[in-house]
Amino acid sequence: MEDTRRNLTEGAAIDLFVAYRFLRILTTPWEDQEAFKLGIIDKDGKLLRKRNTLKTDAEKKSFTLLHRLIFNLKRILHKIPLVRSKIGTYATALYLLKQHFADQVEEEDTIENAFKKWLVDNEYMTEEEINEQKNNAKKKGIPFIYNRKWREPKNLTIPTNIDPVIRFKSKISGNSIIEDLVQGEINISNSTIEDFVILRQDGSPTYQLSATVDDHLMNITHVIRGDDHKINAFKQKQIYDAMKWEVPNFAHIPLIHSNEGKKLSKRDKDSTIDDYIKIGILSDALRNYLLRLGWSFKDKEIFTLDESIKHFSLSGVGKSPSKLDMSRILSMNETYIKNINEDKLFSSLKSYCAIYVKKIDNKFEDSLKKSLHFLKNKAKTLGDIYNNAQYIINDQIKISPQDLKLLDNLSKKILNDFLKEFENLSNLSKENLEKVIKGLIDKYKTNFKGVGQPLRIALTGSKFGPGIYDIILSLDKNETVKRLKAVN
Repeated sequence: MEDTRRNLTEGAAIDLFVAYRFLRILTTPWEDQEAFKLGIIDKDGKLLRKRNTLKTDAEKKSFTLLHRLIFNLKRILHKIPLVRSKIGTYATALYLLKQHFADQVEEEDTIENAFKKWLVDNEYMTEEEINEQKNNAKKKGIPFIYNRKWREPKNLTIPTNIDPVIRFKSKISGNSIIEDLVQGEINISNSTIEDFVILRQDGSPTYQLSATVDDHLMNITHVIRGDDHKINAFKQKQIYDAMKWEVPNFAHIPLIHSNEGKKLSKRDKDSTIDDYIKIGILSDALRNYLLRLGWSFKDKEIFTLDESIKHFSLSGVGKSPSKLDMSRILSMNETYIKNINEDKLFSSLKSYCAIYVKKIDNKFEDSLKKSLHFLKNKAKTLGDIYNNAQYIINDQIKISPQDLKLLDNLSKKILNDFLKEFENLSNLSKENLEKVIKGLIDKYKTNFKGVGQPLRIALTGSKFGPGIYDIILSLDKNETVKRLKAVN
């Protein structure tokens, strides 16, 4: 059997390879096809996107002309009752292939096993085998190292009709050292650095080559990135050394983790800048929070932009990952909202509303501006200010059925008496309003809530909200009168 396998011709091996790829694609369920995962085909193999619309390398690789041919064949075969299952499809295809290669492969051998054996004997590795080795290494918790079969290709027959990748011939002996500005000295054995790919099968450069060349041409002095790129630094250093280029300073900072302790990814909620802008987080507040995430300077918490530039240094960055804490972000934002210049706050609020909620009508701007001093005190985000200001920026207010029940006959009498005295006020001030409300409290033998709550409901539509004096003074007098009359 061994002799039979070793005597396979190169041409037969290529035929086997085509057969093997054909068989793998044909027998893989639709849901496990990369084309399905990328939304190119549906669960029945029907085409959802045309080939000329595919943009990324992954998309193009998952739906080649070969895939299209086999997918069409697969859909035809699935119309045959006995071939609808994976086993049926596999058996049908395998029978046809074995008939073709019956003179070269013993009956008990599968096409797949024979071909893999030929590849190993001839020191050639397919993409599938490399991926399999990578997965096995990952399961064992060890780094994957390409086996360097083609590092010194002496007395080897180079396969034809293939598109090879180009690998960098890395150092094998000795150690490499990087003085990381955050992690300190990192020393690894060169034997752990594989002969990594620098040009793909289509001739395009990989990240390792592109990043190194770009950084060199742009005179980059410091490369600052996540600590999951530490091994990349050693690969790129090999390229720098080979080209006799100056190696930049590397600083690998810890990654940000979620509350569950997992590496934050794009799939996580609140992982992009847009996620925070949409809820009304100020840019300065987010910058301040991120600055303090894994870095400290004495006991200082709040930093202006100038202070951030002045005090920040990589030496102050910790080596352990930090957790993204939404409550801390909101707390930081609340601090900024309360202390920011109100003109700047209004500008930020106006822009936020125009993009994410509803544009503020010009006729409400003055009232909103003069109300910011109290609206901001109960707000953690720009969204909170917008919600709390609904009674100002809307002509019509809606009272919930629950709050409407609170406006009983006694409450309406209080509102009516307040309206009479309010209309006669020539000077609207907190002092004058206090006198009116105190008089009503005494008259109806109630407390501040007994007068303030009905007023708040009538003027804002809710029993919750800003202080009653702030509410009245923020509204136009005529608007206040109109709303009080509407509930009587």
